[in-house]
Amino acid sequence: MTKHITKITDLDKEEILKILSDAHQLNEQYICTGWNTEYFKNKTLAMIFEKPSLRTRVAFEVAANHLGGHAIYLTSTDILASGGNMQGRESIPDIAKNLENFTDVIMARVFSNETIETLAKNSKVPVINSLCDLHHPTQTLADLYTISHLYNGFPENLKVAYVGDGCNTVNSLFLACDILGINIEIATPVGYEMPEKIIKSAKNGNFKIENDPKLAVKNADIIYTDTWISMGLEKEFEKRLHDFQGYQVNKELLSHAKSSVHVMHCLPAHRGEEITDDVIDGKNSVVFAQAQARLPIAKALLKFLMS
Repeated sequence: MTKHITKITDLDKEEILKILSDAHQLNEQYICTGWNTEYFKNKTLAMIFEKPSLRTRVAFEVAANHLGGHAIYLTSTDILASGGNMQGRESIPDIAKNLENFTDVIMARVFSNETIETLAKNSKVPVINSLCDLHHPTQTLADLYTISHLYNGFPENLKVAYVGDGCNTVNSLFLACDILGINIEIATPVGYEMPEKIIKSAKNGNFKIENDPKLAVKNADIIYTDTWISMGLEKEFEKRLHDFQGYQVNKELLSHAKSSVHVMHCLPAHRGEEITDDVIDGKNSVVFAQAQARLPIAKALLKFLMS
């Protein structure tokens, strides 16, 4: 059966830890030698992008190259991926069935989770969800990689606090923390909570959800935030700026956490909105190490899916 990664729960604990371990080894190998074992030799990655991308596109394209393969960049303009007979050039199932004939892995960054599910359902080659409206598993794997390097694993009493919008990023982070047994506390404004179906799917109960960011970050080892205005929500700009007042990750909020707290952000950051310059560029920030983690994770995912 073809292995797809449409959401973080497509992976169990052992598989997540294996991917993190492989990512570390591949990163160390490249740093020490300037090359990687060619686990993707003569293979091709199709990359579908309905949304703009910096880190995801570059990380996966470089990863395929370092592992001996190739990547093809396909925008929505190229293939009109969200279309059917009326809106686009051809249907999602037809796109999947064509790409499986030419490529070895399909990676897609799309607006709708339905698009990802339809691609996976109709593809005989692995499909990787690199972002949709509901899940962001590749980002979460990079987050876990970053955290594991900060703490040499995942200590039993580790606490992650997420402050901001109940979006795809925190959905996947929440589910990963549930799988690995990491304590997570989430503070979102009223009306911007995580989807109930995501919360109800948790099995271990090592989480707390509330609306007060100062309570959420108390004794936190990690404070994580994301943009308040995700791609596609630009029309809600003024309303969201108003509704998210008090949820900015700034020095005042950090004062309610441990002095050693690390700050994470999946990027792109809207500086001066969800996070201040002095925090994202400050001594507590691991944001750009977190971004760098996207490359070894991309390599490890390609290796994992080829094996």
